[in-house]
Amino acid sequence: MMNMYNYDFLLSDLNKLKGVGNKTSDILKKKKINNIFDILFKLPKSYIDRRNRLKINQLQVGKISTIKVLVKKYYFPRIRNLPSKVLCEDETGKIQCVFFNSFEGYIRKILPLNQEVTISGKINFYKNSYQITNPTHISKESILVEKIHNKYSLTEGISEKIYNKILDQILKNLPRLKEWLSPIILSKFENISWKDSIIKLHDANNIGKFKENFYQRLVFDEILATFLVFSEIRKSIKKIKKKEKKINTNINFNIKKILGFNLTNDQKKVLREINDDLSSKNKMFRILQGDVGTGKTIVALISALNVIKSGYQVAFMAPTEILANQHYLLAKKIFPNSIKFDLLTSKTDAKIKKIIQLNLNNGITNMVFGTHALFQKKTNFFNLGYIVIDEQHKFGVKQRKSLSDKGGDNCDVLLMSATPIPRTLTMTIYGDMDLSIIKDKPKLRKEIITYSKIESKLNEVVNYVKKEIQNDNQVFWVCPLIEESTKIDHQSAIKKYEFLKKIFPEKVAILHGNMTSEHREIVLEKFLKKKYKILVSTTIIEVGIDFPNANVIVIENANKFGLSQLHQLRGRVGRGNKQGTCILMFKSNLSNDARKRINILKKSNDGFYISEEDMKLRGFGDLLGFKQSGIKNFRLADPIQNQDLFLLAEKEIKRIEKEEKNLVKYKPLLKLYDQAEIINDLV
Repeated sequence: MMNMYNYDFLLSDLNKLKGVGNKTSDILKKKKINNIFDILFKLPKSYIDRRNRLKINQLQVGKISTIKVLVKKYYFPRIRNLPSKVLCEDETGKIQCVFFNSFEGYIRKILPLNQEVTISGKINFYKNSYQITNPTHISKESILVEKIHNKYSLTEGISEKIYNKILDQILKNLPRLKEWLSPIILSKFENISWKDSIIKLHDANNIGKFKENFYQRLVFDEILATFLVFSEIRKSIKKIKKKEKKINTNINFNIKKILGFNLTNDQKKVLREINDDLSSKNKMFRILQGDVGTGKTIVALISALNVIKSGYQVAFMAPTEILANQHYLLAKKIFPNSIKFDLLTSKTDAKIKKIIQLNLNNGITNMVFGTHALFQKKTNFFNLGYIVIDEQHKFGVKQRKSLSDKGGDNCDVLLMSATPIPRTLTMTIYGDMDLSIIKDKPKLRKEIITYSKIESKLNEVVNYVKKEIQNDNQVFWVCPLIEESTKIDHQSAIKKYEFLKKIFPEKVAILHGNMTSEHREIVLEKFLKKKYKILVSTTIIEVGIDFPNANVIVIENANKFGLSQLHQLRGRVGRGNKQGTCILMFKSNLSNDARKRINILKKSNDGFYISEEDMKLRGFGDLLGFKQSGIKNFRLADPIQNQDLFLLAEKEIKRIEKEEKNLVKYKPLLKLYDQAEIINDLV
């Protein structure tokens, strides 16, 4: 008898199960089924009902049927590769069981002569006789065959019969775990236990019943486990006591005079939130989300100046060298001359790099800009007080936690993302961090006008581009593929580059992922300096870089992109004071979803609204590739379908944080659902 606290069985290796050897275990692991618990969340996709037993004269060809027959005669071939046959009968007729590649001893064992057996399989008719070829279900005990058998999406090398046997064995041994949900929450799911919910999950009668209490309860468990981990990370960071930084809210330089505009209300609000964190005794661990062009960088730089004036160093990390350089030049433009800046990237000369590292170590450098090279082992700081990381939505929870730890107790951390995402997704990705959002854009920045053009009108687009170039503007031309594909009818970047080069000689450059990072940086640098007028590119231009002179973006096969991706691409233009234009090109045979996406983009420049619509159309896992970059990969929960449960879990976490100091009762939940190394230190 397994006690109610025992969840170790569920986290056991698959080899612990009867009949599961290394071969079967390895096959299951290919399907990311690494332990017993993982099997429980591989849901049946359909089922076969083998309960209705028929007589032989009632059989229908092509249907899976169950019969009870008497084994009468064996036919074992003398010639290799011919099938073995077993003649069986009931009072209404005869049927042959045909076996390919089966040993004689095995056949005699499962179909003993002159004994009754129950058989289930697909019925064939060959040479005036019914046949069942390689029947999967045979037993002298009818009850083992005559039941509903679930069908699962399985990897090659494992049969449904074996898989169902494994699952039945697990379900019979399921421990009744001590309840971790509060009585009020549990009552919302009609007090169904975790064990009973799992059993119902695998009942064939419940396939697709996503609104039932058993399913909703299991979804809530998943969300709660994730939010508990985030809560514990937040608490562990808040426990760290640091020296307060002195914040000057009337910082001594004139934003409008230097930049030509005042901060927006959102920028001012977020700056207050950051300054409050910097001046508190608790360590800051904050994500700043803002749509493209909302001015996150200037907010981060102003807060960095306060940190420097408090006697600390600042590290500002960007995803690319060209973006790091842009931030560096902006800081030099707006900061007092007394502040010492450095730029550290993989391109930095070895001798200069040593000097920069020495200056950082000795505290001579106040602020350093760079790529991930900033956090190499050889780079040490004298008194690092603030880390700002731009465009790092690909940082997972563990990387963020280790980054926070690396900075030391007195180091505050700010992450920035220009990828607006829906609220439920924000909870799921950034739940371990405090959140600030900038929605307002500077008043001087004009909304980008978006047009859609059928590809047969390419000449009109080319003529429009000619006029823009004559007005000294630059153009992005985005294509989905690098080279021509015979399988997918998209415009390739290389083909389009060759086409445009003939029309605009020496004015066109190309950028794609198959180029080295150094080559890409050179191309972008030349485009920034206006040496090229048109940049043909794949989607790698999505993130971050300011090209103030680029005011037109043409996106080919726009119907093949997601809404959020189109919005991010569109955000590459109109970043100066001129009007930006986005031209979405498409084929004539658009799907309904593609039409919806294009129309949403034409009517709105609001990234948060667009991301909500994108998630409704495509699902959260596909949104901007988050599923491959640190997002919690839920088994059952979905931020769209289960929005109410996400909000309920958020409310419950706030109650737990306020009322429950001891989280021991949640340990099974965390161990089972999160299975992350990070929780070992937290609970």
